[in-house]
Amino acid sequence: MNPRADKVDFTGVRWGSVEWTLLVTLYLRARESRLEQPILGDTAAAEAVHKIDYNWSRMRLGAGPWGNQFLVAMRAKQLDVWTADFLERNPDSVVLHLGCGMDTRAFRLERPATVQWFDVDQPHVVELRRKLYSDGPGYRMVGSSVTDPRWLDSIPVDRPVAVVAEGLLPYLTPADVDDLLRRITDRFPGGEVSADVISKWGPRASKLFEWGGDGRRLADANPRLTCLDEVSALAGYDGIPLTPQRVVFRLMHAIPAVRDYDRLYRFGF
Repeated sequence: MNPRADKVDFTGVRWGSVEWTLLVTLYLRARESRLEQPILGDTAAAEAVHKIDYNWSRMRLGAGPWGNQFLVAMRAKQLDVWTADFLERNPDSVVLHLGCGMDTRAFRLERPATVQWFDVDQPHVVELRRKLYSDGPGYRMVGSSVTDPRWLDSIPVDRPVAVVAEGLLPYLTPADVDDLLRRITDRFPGGEVSADVISKWGPRASKLFEWGGDGRRLADANPRLTCLDEVSALAGYDGIPLTPQRVVFRLMHAIPAVRDYDRLYRFGF
């Protein structure tokens, strides 16, 4: 399940496309991993980037790695911490990584051999993932829209589940979010859901987003969900190893509208 050893041709990925945005976040995590004291330390992303045939010089120009690498690293790190904690307490469980994109969470976390991990995303995204990764024992990719209820039919539901939805829920309508979480909580005996939710200003700032607001609404809409943790995606700024960026993010965290633009939630059921 490690990235394949041969160079993989990604030169056909169009600038500004959905696939390009997935490569941006992969590149930023890889860049952050090269720091002496990284927050996330995603060496799996660095290995993947090294094996991809792509014009990364354009990525350096368009991705703005000066600070964006820490935005993606801080958010991913907190979700990793919550997921790792769940797996330590539930080594015989299922993980549903929804809207996985090109993320390497399945490879950078220590997964007990008894865990069944499913990376789920749109078919064209999974097709791109398969250029780098392969299914294997305890790991499988599922090409489907998360809003299509049929993909859950192939998932074992006789054990606890950890659901991770990073950068996904803002792209779904509130009704789709509620239906998705209800299907999951109705099927599994128990588990946790970790996700980020943007503020209500997000959809007003970008037409790409369908929903933003108070993430606690998810528990209001689903009686099985209980909010266990809530934190700003910027909360880990003290761990930034570069002084100029750390100062900037400290200032950003001090401004409520900025601090609360993207918040991370952990729900239990």
